[in-house]
Amino acid sequence: MGVELKRREQLVNAAIVEIGETGSLDVTVGRIARRAGVSPALAFHYFGDKERLFLAAMRHVLRVYGDQVRGAIAAANTPRARLDELIAASFSPPNFHPGVIASWLNFYVLAYRSEEARRLLRVYHRRLHSNLVHDLRPLAGAHAEGIAERIGALIDGLYLRFAHACDDSVDTAVPHVLDALDRELQACP
Repeated sequence: MGVELKRREQLVNAAIVEIGETGSLDVTVGRIARRAGVSPALAFHYFGDKERLFLAAMRHVLRVYGDQVRGAIAAANTPRARLDELIAASFSPPNFHPGVIASWLNFYVLAYRSEEARRLLRVYHRRLHSNLVHDLRPLAGAHAEGIAERIGALIDGLYLRFAHACDDSVDTAVPHVLDALDRELQACP
């Protein structure tokens, strides 16, 4: 790994930790740089401003999530098994690291005022929807799009609800979504 790539990675990881500790984007690039062991000038050189650094951190979070989903569904043999694995990956422990939670929550807020954040959020939603539809089509035919929309919204909604839970209640998220999926599939003619 080159020095620049290593420094960028350190800054991205430091941003996630700092956002997790503060719970907001109210952290300075200087504070992030100190945690990463680099100068603030170098952080500005690599990213330009705090928003771009945060967006790079969010891309990292999304990449890790995508890797989890791809790894989980690769081992599944059937459309239903892939759906089950995708849902479980959405609520896996790495998604509930304090920095990841704070990054997601702030990302949704940032998407209101930043076109780049809005675009990245749309990419996430489209990928989730596409993954769901791909495996719902053989099971639900023409109903796949609507079911994917509802299950995707349930995944996101439960994630946001359980993101603040400081207990084991998050363990109920996967069964809730699987139950909803079962009901949706049973309702298909």
